Amino acid sequence: MTAPVRKAVFPVAGLGTRFLPATKAMPKEMLPVVDKPLIQYAVEEAQAAGIEHFIFVTGRGKSALEDHFDHSFELEATLRERGKTAEVVAINSWMPKPGQLSYTRQQRPLGLGHAVWCARDLVGDEPFAVLLADDLILGATPCLKQMVEARAKVGGNLIAVMDVPRAHTKRYGILDAAAEQGPLVRGKGVVEKPAPEDAPSTLAGIGRYILEPEVFEHLGQIGRGAGNEIQLTDALARMIGGKTGFHGFRFEGRRFDCGDKLGFLEATIAYALARPDLAGDLRRILREHGAAETAEPASDARPKRRRHSS
Repeated sequence: MTAPVRKAVFPVAGLGTRFLPATKAMPKEMLPVVDKPLIQYAVEEAQAAGIEHFIFVTGRGKSALEDHFDHSFELEATLRERGKTAEVVAINSWMPKPGQLSYTRQQRPLGLGHAVWCARDLVGDEPFAVLLADDLILGATPCLKQMVEARAKVGGNLIAVMDVPRAHTKRYGILDAAAEQGPLVRGKGVVEKPAPEDAPSTLAGIGRYILEPEVFEHLGQIGRGAGNEIQLTDALARMIGGKTGFHGFRFEGRRFDCGDKLGFLEATIAYALARPDLAGDLRRILREHGAAETAEPASDARPKRRRHSS
């Protein structure tokens, strides 16, 4: 029987320079898609997967993010005085319980692998998930929940993967596939940002992982890799063939790269179209701006650049 996945790490120390000036004083993870910030979507996805402990790896200027996961007594009192019960529920019903949130600092921007390593003492000796809030996935079943259910059958390490055009392999960590069984792809290697002619496949890893704690030992030993950063992919490559299994997982859903401006806009449209209270008016607005009435966003048709720093 595989150990349950109870903890999730959210690397949120990045500066969000692609969205300046919007992110000058606001964390990029607080950018809203329709009416919820990116980080809330990620936390709600983790909750749906059974996560009980939420670990944020933060940096300077992230106080707004921490405040979002706390009660705002003045706001709640004002809403109650005005009889806005639904709004009170909207800001409180999803929040983790007291004691379920932890914060640690990534004091230097040394990459995603370093950010995950910073959470080692809070994770301890048990499997854990990693969610990158920039990767927003719209589907009938939350992506991490799909992964937890798949891992219960095979154990070990699991990374969400999607097919990308071969010309774009240099933007991603690419899985070297040994065998496929349904949505599971047994990995025999992983390569960070290979040139198209050197890529072992077109299966690209995106921002959802379930990892065994041994990854921390490797992260503490490897040096800087691509981009002069400590890459999580390099640590994963060392784990393949070890005592724990390693699989890619073809998730069901549409992934949007919200670290990219067009990807962020596309996600906003897709999530609004998925809401009955907004879809009709939004389609009208799109028609007024010259968009085809039947047009639908197609995120995976134009893969965006993957970010490796937190």
